[in-house]
Amino acid sequence: MSGAASPYFGRRRNDRVLETGEVMAAPSPAPIVVAPPPAPILARAAPAAGPGRTELRALCLSRIDPALVADMSSERLAAEVERLLAEIATEQRMQLNAREQRQLALELVDDMLGLGPLEPLLDDETVTDIMVNGPERVFVERRGRVVLSQVRFRDSQHVANIAQRIAAAVGRRVDESSPMVDARLPDGSRINIVFPPLALDGPCLSIRKFARKMIDFDKLVENGSVPRPMAKVLQLAAQARLNVIISGGTGSGKTTLLNAMSRMIGGAERIITVEDAAELQLQQPHVVRLETRPPSLEGRGEVTQRDLVRNALRMRPDRIILGECRGAEAFDMLQAMNTGHDGSMSTVHANTSRDALVRVENMVTMGNFGLPQRAVRSQISSAVDLIVQVERQRDGVRRVTQVTELVGMEGEVFTLNDIFLAEYEGEDADGHLKVRWKASRLRPSFSSRLAYFGVERAWMAAFDEAER
Repeated sequence: MSGAASPYFGRRRNDRVLETGEVMAAPSPAPIVVAPPPAPILARAAPAAGPGRTELRALCLSRIDPALVADMSSERLAAEVERLLAEIATEQRMQLNAREQRQLALELVDDMLGLGPLEPLLDDETVTDIMVNGPERVFVERRGRVVLSQVRFRDSQHVANIAQRIAAAVGRRVDESSPMVDARLPDGSRINIVFPPLALDGPCLSIRKFARKMIDFDKLVENGSVPRPMAKVLQLAAQARLNVIISGGTGSGKTTLLNAMSRMIGGAERIITVEDAAELQLQQPHVVRLETRPPSLEGRGEVTQRDLVRNALRMRPDRIILGECRGAEAFDMLQAMNTGHDGSMSTVHANTSRDALVRVENMVTMGNFGLPQRAVRSQISSAVDLIVQVERQRDGVRRVTQVTELVGMEGEVFTLNDIFLAEYEGEDADGHLKVRWKASRLRPSFSSRLAYFGVERAWMAAFDEAER
């Protein structure tokens, strides 16, 4: 995103290249209006070694007109800042080589237009999560492993400035009086910010990066997340409009799997998505995306997921996809699944397939609907067809560990059938777990649905493949 499009989140871009191969540079805007530094700064005698890096940064910022910076591209601004740094270094008799000059210029541009030290991590496609635990402890997740990065902020105020810029860009506020906020970056990445006094060691940021490349089932099979027969079964489940709940812990890959399954939805279907922070990447042409809204500073105007799910039912949806179910909206989601919106999907946080059903039951109960336990369980039993359990395991791989059919109820107990169940067989020399998925050939309770959509034979063929 260019600096002109957004003064908060500018990115470095390449010049345009003509079809002939000739590089056409972007038209050069007027140079930065440089305000002369205050007299005391110019009059101050510089030490032999010149000013330090912090003072050089401050001198450079004091000469830049913020009004013009907002309208400049990041490339042009970097060139102007680099030139300005050279002038200041000469004035102050400071030794600054070309590499240091360029590096400091890029840091200043990232601070003015981007997210400061976090910009390189946001550009790194191998990084999936960024966790800032104060100015000097920035952790990242790469390939399922969390490691301490080399990225550092100058101090806690530097972290706070970046966090407040993010919040302001989406019309929200974060400070001591409102110390927690959820936001979304322009590229779709989800961010959570916690400020002191809640965060004892300074402002904390947690960024779940938005995947730029769509991950489909072929990629999941290649990564070892699912075996090929299971991938076919999950694709057929989406095609046959089964109601699916994807369960797992934080960062286990629930949204990734939901995105992969959603690719099998037909292009003629009207899909309504409801999310706290929009992460789903549906490719169908008829998609309406809804996102919650927090209350204003006066405590008014909040729009919850439950409000959106209830409104989605009035929008003539073929399917409703709830990004994450974690409250009273669970009741409305069950109602949707039970009233002709087959093929709806959602995610929940739970450790096993059975725990996921208990979690849904508890969320309905939290809504204080006054329904007896048996009525709630009956609603769940008639609404949900499949529960898919995902887990981020100790070797860093996110795997589907259970695909479970909700058969029905015996008395007041859910009857479940594990269609696929992961069994562990040790690990290899590189520390990767060896996993075998055990498949069940029992006829599913929704076999009539499979036959109606013409995929029953393909379903059984997938289990034939699993046994080979």
